[in-house]
Amino acid sequence: VQLVESGGGSVQAGGSLRLSCSISGYTQSSYCMGWFRQPTGKEREGVAVIDSDGFTSYADSVKGRSTISIDIHKNTLYLEMNSLKPEDTAMYYCAADAPTARADARTLHPNYLGQGTQVTVS
Repeated sequence: VQLVESGGGSVQAGGSLRLSCSISGYTQSSYCMGWFRQPTGKEREGVAVIDSDGFTSYADSVKGRSTISIDIHKNTLYLEMNSLKPEDTAMYYCAADAPTARADARTLHPNYLGQGTQVTVS
C-alpha cells in the first residue's frame, strides 16, 4: 500500500486548504483511513478518520472546521480544512488503519503511513 499526500502549503490564518492522499495497492473492500498531524517538536495527533461504514471522527482541535472524505473511484482521501489557525501548522500524514477498525481519531493506528505534506499557517 502506498499513500502519497499533496495539497499542503503556506496559508494565512482564516484561510482554507484541501489535502489529498492518493491511495494505491489497497485491495480490501473495507477501510478505515485518516489523517495525522505532527507539529515540529510535538507528538503526533490523530486529526480525522473515515471508515467504510461511513462513520467519521475528528479531533476536538479541528471539529467543525474540517471535513474528511474519500472518493473510492479516484482512490483518493481528502481533508478539507477551513478557518485555519497558526496552531494548525504541522506535517500532515495520511494513514490506513486495519480494514475493520472503527473510525476514531483518538485511536487511529497507522498500519500504513504516507510521507507527509507540510501545512504552515501564519
